[in-house]
Amino acid sequence: MSSSRWRESSRTNISEEQITQLLSTLRQLLPEIPHSHSHKASSAAKVLKQTCNYIKTLHREVDDLSDRLSQLLATIDADSAEAAIIRSLLI
Repeated sequence: MSSSRWRESSRTNISEEQITQLLSTLRQLLPEIPHSHSHKASSAAKVLKQTCNYIKTLHREVDDLSDRLSQLLATIDADSAEAAIIRSLLI
């Protein structure tokens, strides 16, 4: 399905109230976003952009932590207490 067809079908399935609720929820999750209701479209775009940036940041942090854990596991004895703790965290 082309992206324009997807957008058209998505628009018909999502009500204005659902969009408002989503934006409200995102604003609560990202407190650094101001709660201005002026310029609703640009405000919605800003909230969505900020949300995407936040998700990207979280992905980078998870990747960094994964790399650090991998390096740590590579440098310690597999039968050590430290290795057991790390394994328990990953399970």
